[in-house]
Amino acid sequence: MKRKRKNIILWCFVAIALILGTALLCFLLWRYVFPLGAESPESQLNSYYSCIMTGDYAEMYEMLTMDSRSAISEEAFIKRNQNIYEGIEAKNIKVQVTGEEGKGREHSLIYEVRMDTLAGEISFSNQTFFQFDRKERQYKVAWDDSMIFPELTVEDKVRVEIEKAQRGQILDRNGVMLAGAGTAYTVGLVPGKMDENAQEDLQKLAELLEMSVESIQKKLGASWVKEDSFVPLKTIPKLTQKEEFMENPDEKTKHKIEVKEGLLAISGVLLSDADIRTYPLGESASHLVGYVQQVTAEDLEKYSGEGYDENSVIGRTGLESLYEEELQGQNGCRIYIENSDGQVKKVLAEKEKKDGNDISLTIDSALQKEIFDTYQKDKSCTVAMNPYTGEILALVSTPSYDSNDFILGMSEEKWKTLNEDEKNPLYNRFRQKMCPGSSFKPIIAAIGLKTEAIDPEKDYGTEGLRWQKDAGWGNYYVTSLHEYEPVTLKNALIYSDNIYFAKAALRIGKDNLEHELDRLGFGQELPFEIALAKSQYAGEGGIQSEIQLADSGYGQGAVLVNPIHMTALYTGFSNEGNVLKPQLLLEDTYEPTVWIPSAYEPDQAKQIQEAMTQVIASKHGTGHSAYREDIILAGKTGTAEIKQDKEDKSGTELGWFGVYTPDSNEEQPILLMTMVEDVKDRGGSGYVVNKAAAVLDFWFGDN
Repeated sequence: MKRKRKNIILWCFVAIALILGTALLCFLLWRYVFPLGAESPESQLNSYYSCIMTGDYAEMYEMLTMDSRSAISEEAFIKRNQNIYEGIEAKNIKVQVTGEEGKGREHSLIYEVRMDTLAGEISFSNQTFFQFDRKERQYKVAWDDSMIFPELTVEDKVRVEIEKAQRGQILDRNGVMLAGAGTAYTVGLVPGKMDENAQEDLQKLAELLEMSVESIQKKLGASWVKEDSFVPLKTIPKLTQKEEFMENPDEKTKHKIEVKEGLLAISGVLLSDADIRTYPLGESASHLVGYVQQVTAEDLEKYSGEGYDENSVIGRTGLESLYEEELQGQNGCRIYIENSDGQVKKVLAEKEKKDGNDISLTIDSALQKEIFDTYQKDKSCTVAMNPYTGEILALVSTPSYDSNDFILGMSEEKWKTLNEDEKNPLYNRFRQKMCPGSSFKPIIAAIGLKTEAIDPEKDYGTEGLRWQKDAGWGNYYVTSLHEYEPVTLKNALIYSDNIYFAKAALRIGKDNLEHELDRLGFGQELPFEIALAKSQYAGEGGIQSEIQLADSGYGQGAVLVNPIHMTALYTGFSNEGNVLKPQLLLEDTYEPTVWIPSAYEPDQAKQIQEAMTQVIASKHGTGHSAYREDIILAGKTGTAEIKQDKEDKSGTELGWFGVYTPDSNEEQPILLMTMVEDVKDRGGSGYVVNKAAAVLDFWFGDN
């Protein structure tokens, strides 16, 4: 009985051991064969698409089943996916699973894909199968081309078709083009058509194109070049039809003709038309209009997603840069699947081309060119404005550069010349601030009248040609060029009396003068499309001394004014004391905008304006050389001394002249504000007056 019981117990242990062993074996078998604890197919799908976002195509290939990998090599897979996803610039890829089928080792997911591309959003439904890899213990993707797009097969191609947008034009007030589409010559060489004089011809070609022989040879030596290849070398200006048949061409046109004829005489040289951005006014408007250049890798990174590609241009300076967003436009784009017969199988996304907007300016291109031609040899800037609307008619800085040179390709020699020129043609003077000299006196007069520091009818008495407040000024004196009587405000403006306005500034006082100049926009951003230097009357801490205060009264001391700001301040004299906002963009219906209301008292502004008419009309006036019998003009001259100290005899002078039509009924109203550097020993501000008179002759039709 005992033995029987022991056998039963033994058999029970054996049975239990068998059951446990079998269970363990089943568990191990299940664990090895089936995906218990492995990443889910959905997780693998998300990982796969994440690799597209990071460009890790090799990792994607590792996710494929063995059957899929046997059907396509890793190199071919990477190339196929990279070319498609990066070619369409796929971004922000989002995947959402909407259904699943199967269990265990065999599984499939149904999902939605959305992505941003060059042509806009692409979205589609898809289904992908997964197989569990027992060795790697993870689901693998059963891949074919349809995973990229459902309709895509191995024979198909994904195409990206770009329709280039036209960059907007920059136009003047009369619709004259300042920047827009143009045509140039692309000069190229076909190596196989060169003759036995090839070396000599290369030297001639290099001279005509202002290139080195080495740079031409480098282009000819590129790996893609064959005997019958057209190898582009340089883009040059194209002769217009008018220039082609001009009987007496100017020097510039003669040079263009000689270059064209010289190029065509060289064997193997061909000229083909090329579309370019062109600037018809050239040097006359380059500081204002600016130029575009080819985008760089840095640009593409900075403006990613804004429609630029490696063939785009972007505004670098001037209005081309300021209005880049409006001018640029957006390329049209179509992404489609093309079958093996070259037919469109399916359009995946399409975006219409949107040309850039034209920008119309208040500028008068004829006046712009006339002013440039008048001052082109000077270091100068001129602002022309309609004094009753604030519309800018011209903005000129001389000397200048030609925006077209940046489009056609500037030689190193020319770039070096521009940078080393002591006149600094790349320097935009109308954006700067400068010492205004006596052209500032009307502003001081307005402040003096408002603060009652000046009695316009009072004779303040003559002081001779030099004056100082007291002995505390040491050997410092304020000087004037003329003695006259009576010493009233009107005569002080006519004769441009420094002593009168130095005294006036002292009576106004530091606090009042600073307060009023702050109110007139000093130290502030000018409300203008182009960023300008802020005008100032002193450095940090304000006006520091009596001498500095006195000097400020006639536009010296630490007073520095931007020319456009000064032009705007002059509008207050012809608009009942209201200073107008300068305007550069042309509007269909335009109403002048007041920038500083009641900058001057109306009756006092009128008094100053009447005195400024005598600055021109009186034979004693410093601006008399601009006098006209047919049109009333008002204005003020200024000569600013630029030197280290009072004893400095080597300093230079800036000449200013502000002149305008004070009659609001004038058919062609104008306000000219000009500054010319280095007028010392050239007549001071008188040099500027004479040149401004010639510009006025042009404006009023006397040329």
